[in-house]
Amino acid sequence: MPLQLASENGKIDVADQVIAMIAGSAALDCYGLVGMASRKGLKDGIAELLGRENLSRGIEVRHEGEQVHLDLYVVVSYGTKISEVAHNIQSKVKYVLEEVVGLKVDQVNVNVQGVRVLK
Repeated sequence: MPLQLASENGKIDVADQVIAMIAGSAALDCYGLVGMASRKGLKDGIAELLGRENLSRGIEVRHEGEQVHLDLYVVVSYGTKISEVAHNIQSKVKYVLEEVVGLKVDQVNVNVQGVRVLK
């Protein structure tokens, strides 16, 4: 279900996949994030890391009234403080979606699916 925004020139429909791509791109700018993980969970005990072209597969977008709720599934870097990385992701994603798209973001839930050692 696309989000509809009204302006003085008409209406704007923003697809959930576009919202997810913008949120994923914003999250990837955060220190300590290795990448987005698949929402399907673990495969043989290892989180599937998604490439840049599949960012929206690691994000679930829900609408409740005019509010937007996001669930991000991520893989973080070993040795970073997970709570700080998650907080930075929440702040960055909320800021970018509110400034770029003009959405009212209510929740950004970060689900850590795995930890990877960067070489």
